Amino acid sequence: MVPGVQAVLLDANALLLPFQFSLNLEAELRRLLGDHEIYVPSPVVQELRGVAKSDRKAKAALQLATRFKILDVPGAADDVILDTAVRLKAAVVTNDAALLRRLKAFGIPRIFLRSRSHLVLEGL
Repeated sequence: MVPGVQAVLLDANALLLPFQFSLNLEAELRRLLGDHEIYVPSPVVQELRGVAKSDRKAKAALQLATRFKILDVPGAADDVILDTAVRLKAAVVTNDAALLRRLKAFGIPRIFLRSRSHLVLEGL
């Protein structure tokens, strides 16, 4: 287990990774972190619901999100992810470049896809 990381937050594109790149998200997170809790903020679920109406991968990602703990928090997805990561001392899984920059500025551990095949952890 990585010291200090017991919680992981997923954004919408993290939930899409298994369907875009045939990545086993849970196995990759276990490989990087050992035991941990996975959370999805409610604005991320709302974002996926909007896209799922016309995108089958988003529909699958929405189904995947239900496997994890949904945090009922108000606000815009990226802002909520940042605030919640600080509060929970959580790492964040995302491939969103703008969000990755914001997380880095706050010293929040970041997990993202590398080489279209595996996740990497930065910022510990």
